[in-house]
Amino acid sequence: MTVPAAVGALIQVTLVIAVAPILTGLMRATRAKLEGRAGPSVVQPWRDIRKLLHKERIKPEYSGWVFLLAPRVLLASGLMVVVLVPLITTATALGGSGDLFAVVYLVLLGTVFLVLAGLDPGTAFGGMGASRAITVAALAEPAFLLAIFALSVRAGSSSLATIVDSVLAEPRSLASPGSLLALAAVSVVVLAESGRLPVDNPSTHLELTMIHESMVLEYAGPDLAVVELASQVRLTIFLGLIANLFAPWGIAVTTHPADLAIGTGVVVAKLALLGVVIATFEVFVAKMRLFRVPELLTAAFILAFLAITMSFFLT
Repeated sequence: MTVPAAVGALIQVTLVIAVAPILTGLMRATRAKLEGRAGPSVVQPWRDIRKLLHKERIKPEYSGWVFLLAPRVLLASGLMVVVLVPLITTATALGGSGDLFAVVYLVLLGTVFLVLAGLDPGTAFGGMGASRAITVAALAEPAFLLAIFALSVRAGSSSLATIVDSVLAEPRSLASPGSLLALAAVSVVVLAESGRLPVDNPSTHLELTMIHESMVLEYAGPDLAVVELASQVRLTIFLGLIANLFAPWGIAVTTHPADLAIGTGVVVAKLALLGVVIATFEVFVAKMRLFRVPELLTAAFILAFLAITMSFFLT
């Protein structure tokens, strides 16, 4: 690991931690504006996290060490992904370690621990949400893996940085059927993994429809702050991957300070644009019935499979 690459990774981590709550606030403010409401400030999620950090930690009576460890694993795995993926620059700190498979399984690691945390207190809603969450993850992760792997066929590598570099070298590949199908599949997976409509409603308080929220009902204080920040970081990672895998222009390919500054500004603009697009989309769609969600994710898997087939035949 070189010092410039380590500095680039540190900038990525700092940027994601700072921007992730604001991105969530921007999406909430956009929805409120489109629905004719005043809505909260875009920095309200940061205020909520700060308030939660000063509250008392409350632990359910019958929960164990998994309940306390899960928020930390969820956040740590997310930040590890930030180090691996090319968000600001393709010159990541761990170089070739930014592998597609490593990223997918780090994301899955956080999901598994959150599911175990939902089961640990033994509450009905926690168990219900955990069951739904692991079902969504079991269907979404293979689709995500295949969709990105379809892009790696042309690059000849499963390294995300190499994939981005190959797209920059040959922009016409983005208009290929394989890339378009992969984009459709990844878009569906991102909505599912980040708990957005139509798979989950991040603003609901109706217990029978909750997935993510039902798993974290027992958390309070600093632990809840960590869970919320980790969830916002995961959303930022997914949107950053969409932005740089399918529209990588503006990303730095070196660790020169000027390139890093440009890359930072460009990725922030991309994240804001994608956040507004998703928030606008959510205004016009309703939450799907639970038994229809597997059908949606199966369709995403089929799109990803077609994308990888197209990539092999048209390469």
